[in-house]
Amino acid sequence: MALTLRAAAAAAAGPTRGLRRLFSTSFIPPMNSPAPQAREKAEPSTNLFVSGLSKRTTSEKLQEAFSQFGEVVHARVVTDRVSGYSKGFGFVRYATLEDAGKGIEGMDGKFLDGWVIFAEYARPRQPPPLPENNMSPPYSRY
Repeated sequence: MALTLRAAAAAAAGPTRGLRRLFSTSFIPPMNSPAPQAREKAEPSTNLFVSGLSKRTTSEKLQEAFSQFGEVVHARVVTDRVSGYSKGFGFVRYATLEDAGKGIEGMDGKFLDGWVIFAEYARPRQPPPLPENNMSPPYSRY
C-alpha cells in the first residue's frame, strides 16, 4: 500500500517539477551555447557615440554637458521623426582627440537628465549590403 502511494506521489510530482522548471525565474544557459563575444573597441576619433539618453534630452543639453571637458564642435541627439523625442542616443564631435578622451572619461557612466549615460568612440558606418542575385534595388526604374 505504501509503495503504491509513493509511486502515485512520484508520478504526480514529475509533471509539476517540469512546470516549475518551465516557469522558473532563474535562467541557466545551455552548456553548448558559445560565450557572447565582446564588442571590439572603436578606433579613437573626435566623434563620440553617447547612449542611454533620456527622451527629454536635447542637443543643447548634450553640448552643454560635454563642453565641460573640451571644445565641442557639434552635438546631436537623434530624435524620432514623428514624436520629436530622443531615441536614446546621440553623437558629440570634439575639436581634438585629447578633448574627446577627456569627454569619455568625464561623462561615461555619469547622470544626465536623471539617466546614466555611456560615452564611447563612435564606429564608422558600415556600407550598405549589395543586392543579392544581381537584382536591382526595389522600386527602381531599371
